[in-house]
Parts: sequence; C-alpha cells; structure tokens
Amino acid sequence: MKKFFGIIGNPVKHSLSPLLHNYWFEKYKIDASYSLIEAEEKDLENLVKKIKNKTLIGINITLPYKQKIINYVGKIINDAETSGSVNTLHLNEDNIVIGENTDVYGFQAAYLKKIDNNTIKKALIIGAGGVSPSVILSLYKSGINSISITNRTHEKCLFLKKNFCYLNVLPWDNLQSKIDNYDIVINATSLGLKNGKDFDFDFSKFKNDAVYIDTIYNPLKTKTYKYLEDKGIKVFNGLDMFIYQGQKSFYLWNKINPEIDDDLINLLLSNLK
Repeated sequence: MKKFFGIIGNPVKHSLSPLLHNYWFEKYKIDASYSLIEAEEKDLENLVKKIKNKTLIGINITLPYKQKIINYVGKIINDAETSGSVNTLHLNEDNIVIGENTDVYGFQAAYLKKIDNNTIKKALIIGAGGVSPSVILSLYKSGINSISITNRTHEKCLFLKKNFCYLNVLPWDNLQSKIDNYDIVINATSLGLKNGKDFDFDFSKFKNDAVYIDTIYNPLKTKTYKYLEDKGIKVFNGLDMFIYQGQKSFYLWNKINPEIDDDLINLLLSNLK
C-alpha cells in the first residue's frame, strides 16, 4: 500500500523537501509520495489526526508552525522537548503522534562539525522564529556557551530566554554596531528568502575571521551571503542543514539512513538556479 508524507507550512512552495524525499523513496524502492501542504493554523489539528489514522505516515513542519504544532501532538521527545520546537511527526508503536526535532542534528552535522569550535567563543543568532530554538540548542550542545539573540520584536527574545536561561539578548538597534563582537553569526530569519526582503543593515564591521551561516537555502546565496563572501568571510548557506535534517526525518519514518550522493546534490542544485 502506498504511503503518503508531506511538509506543512505557510508559505511552503519554496521547499525542496518533496524533491529530497521522493528521490530517496525511488532510490530505496519505497512505494511512497511526499508533497507540499500549505496550511492555515486552523488546519493543524486535522493534519495531526491524519497521522493518527495513518492517512499520512509522516509530516515535516516548517514556518510558522514549529512551536504551534506542539499543541496537537501526543508527545514531544528528545531535542524537540528540550528546544520546544518540532519539525517532524510520526506515529509510535503505542499509536501516539510523536513530535521530534531533526533541525538540531541538521545544524550540527552541516556546520558545527566542520568548524573549529575552539575558535568560536561568542555566537549571535539573528531572529527568534521557528528554527531559532534548534540553533540555540545546537550551539550549546557543541560547547559554545556565550550565545546571544536579537530580533526586531524584543519580546520574542525574552520568551526564548525563559526556555534557555543562558541566552543573552542583544537589542535589535545594536546589531550593526555590535556585530564585530561575535565569532559566528547565524541568520535564523526568513530575510533573504527567494522573492522576499533581505537585510538592510550595514555589515561592514563583520569580523574577518568570523563565520556567517544563513539557514536559508533558496536562494543559495542571499544578498548578505554574497556581500560577506566577497569580503572573504567564511560563509555557509542552509542547503546542508536542510539535507541532514531531512536525512534524519527519513530515518525516523523508514528506519533507513539514506545516502547523500552526488545525484541528489545535483538534483537539488539544479532546482536552485
């Protein structure tokens, strides 16, 4: 019997998750299909019920529902429980809808294992949205203890600080003047997303030996990414994180650890030009 999976969010049309998972379904000869599901908040409960009745076998969650979905699942575990952010749903053996977080693993595998953490003392996260809790937890689990966050809406930072007591809050208006205080800066906002707005800040004070990570992968190079790359800054886009979090989600659903091969990378890149 064919199995059905999907990703819910709003907007969601920019996501390459169907390409990623349908590639693996074909590679491993699994009779399944993965699709985009653009949803309103009022739809979340019914979508979770589809996991319960096995109409859908697995769901990924993207913006703006990574926290809101928690109200409808049976249980959150592991990094989802610690971060308060869910991006993967599945049904366990007791018929309970489980919320998990594979973004934490994705961030660590994509970036933190490739960076010399001994040189990273101070981190700054720009944005307090859906992926930010996962980034905070990833940095902390990797031994980076000085973690700051800034967001246009200050209250969102204060809300995160309730869950992550070690978090420092940088006022949004101080971002430009204080950017040179940090060894690693992560864009966890939607600024730069394809056909959307980008930062209007001056990043000229960015430290030459610092690292910039953009969690966006569509486009591969945002305006800020290109600017810092041209300055010789070490930069990463969000593609690797996207692939690794998807790899772990696929494993949770199918108990297969899928290969990240050249054909897959080329397929994804061909859809990001």
